[in-house]
Amino acid sequence: MNERKARIIALAGKGGVGKTSLAAAIVRVLTEDRPQSRILAIDADPAVGLSTALGVTVSGTLDDIRLAVIKSAEDGRPREAIEMLNESRFRIFDTMVETKGFSFLAIGRPENEGCYCSVNAYLKEVVGMLANDFDFVVIDGEAGIEQIQRRVMEKVSHLILITDQSRKGTHVAETIKGVADEMVMYDEVGAIVNRVTNPELNQYIQIAGVPILAFIDADEQQAANDIRGMSVFELPAESKVLYGVREALRKIEIL
Repeated sequence: MNERKARIIALAGKGGVGKTSLAAAIVRVLTEDRPQSRILAIDADPAVGLSTALGVTVSGTLDDIRLAVIKSAEDGRPREAIEMLNESRFRIFDTMVETKGFSFLAIGRPENEGCYCSVNAYLKEVVGMLANDFDFVVIDGEAGIEQIQRRVMEKVSHLILITDQSRKGTHVAETIKGVADEMVMYDEVGAIVNRVTNPELNQYIQIAGVPILAFIDADEQQAANDIRGMSVFELPAESKVLYGVREALRKIEIL
């Protein structure tokens, strides 16, 4: 039997550059352009903003499972804790939200000080195994890349860095690339310059060692939808965000 090999797409970048909106847009584009594929969206940001952007309601997170296991161990019930770990694959399925076009999993809060590293490592391994049940996995993480490596995946196939036109944004992208080169195994890397307000400045934007996949102009419709709490699936098909995401996914050979 051939093992399914998922294309794992991780997004990272400075806070406030629209990373979550682009992660949601990638999920939408994949559901439309690859309708026969199995798609998993993972929200690795404790704020769980990707759920709102995708229009899903989260009832449980991976962190809820982790905390239940740790509480059983700390309460002197090691056998129950071991049973919970053994059942964690099924528990993760219970927290996973299933929609018509994709599945959704929220990681939840970051670990507390003194957390059980062995429990975290085990749950990350389970998430890694589950990923192979899908064709595409889209991960929206916190501003850096370390948290994705520590809590979700050892390896991603495509690392997409998100920035705006500011030097601060591109500098953060370069820093994340440097950290990723040491901490995260990846096959392809590229960048999206989002919320462009002055296209004439695009010619001056560079990110060392990273090809720019797309420049996406500031999208008033997307911003209005975001303020109103509307999902990416309510954007018009001709949206600048969707057009730019398709361009980026083609250049990095995901589509």
